[in-house]
Amino acid sequence: MIAILGGLGAAVMWGTATLCSSRSSRMVGAGTVLAWVMLSGLVIVLPFALASGVPAALDADVGRWLVLSGAMNVIGLALVYEALRLGKVGIVSPVASTEGAIAALLAILAGERLGVPTALLLVVITLGILLASRPAEEGDRGDGHPLASTLMAVGAAATFGVGLYASGRVSDLLPVVWVILPARVLGAAFVALPILVRGKLRLTRESAPLVVTAGLCEIAGMASYAIGARHGIAVAAVLASQFAAVAAIGAYVLFHERLSAVQRAGAGVILLSVAVLTAVNA
Repeated sequence: MIAILGGLGAAVMWGTATLCSSRSSRMVGAGTVLAWVMLSGLVIVLPFALASGVPAALDADVGRWLVLSGAMNVIGLALVYEALRLGKVGIVSPVASTEGAIAALLAILAGERLGVPTALLLVVITLGILLASRPAEEGDRGDGHPLASTLMAVGAAATFGVGLYASGRVSDLLPVVWVILPARVLGAAFVALPILVRGKLRLTRESAPLVVTAGLCEIAGMASYAIGARHGIAVAAVLASQFAAVAAIGAYVLFHERLSAVQRAGAGVILLSVAVLTAVNA
């Protein structure tokens, strides 16, 4: 039951974060949203990290994996926020959710064997991305979605995948807060600080609640997944990967976002394939 609740909690939190960042990035820009998401997350995580003390397992090798994980998370969020600013949640979120497939590929390159089901699912996911990124034809009911948005989502999936692999190398050695902390520190130092120096770290009254909520949900989602995975990695991972479905449904209901028939098919193929791939490789 805890694995189910943890996975569902992560999906809801990350889906909510995606919806909030998709709106706020169009109000104040992707960079400003990322800066505030990192700052709000740092305010929450840092006290817990300090209270827990420096982990005994934190050596130079573990530190390198933490820095890599944090850097990839920041870059991935920057890409996905810009993709959401330009395009549709219903396409960006399923493409970005293929991060798990990227992490699986890295694990394979590191020595893990590639099974036939995994290989087939990776091919299907690629086809789904091609379908989802196909422009709507004239007369199609779907609204326009720029190719640049999809390409950024692919880039986000790649960087998130590297980050997942890196964090996976140290997640068993460190408390959850120490795995989450590096991205917030790097984001505050290399994203928020430069924007602050330029005097552009500003939020509007409408965007502030969305940005703060996104930051809180990013942290809550990671914590929820970590707790659920301790009681059942397969169940928690499959359910957590469906944050894209939560975001897509939310965008349809709240923002009246429309996709073409081909785009809907592509997004559906990605969502289903990612869920199956996660279950196969968990």
